[in-house]
Amino acid sequence: EKDEPGEEVQVTYRELLELTCRLGNTLKRQGVKRGDRVTIYMPPCPLAVASMLACARIGAVHTVVFAGFSAESLADRIRD
Repeated sequence: EKDEPGEEVQVTYRELLELTCRLGNTLKRQGVKRGDRVTIYMPPCPLAVASMLACARIGAVHTVVFAGFSAESLADRIRD
């Protein structure tokens, strides 16, 4: 669901799998490999879920941070 009431996005499992595989392949093309660390900075949406699943699929460790953090807090979370 989006922040606005009544606005939602529905994704089938098949669409989520396809998006996850595409994102996983994109990450691999960018040089991300098993054991690498990835920070995902996105609002809650299907693309964020697929990004987390793509990292898991290729064996990359991921952390999720959302908007609203100060630059210093964001940097701390990324370093952690």
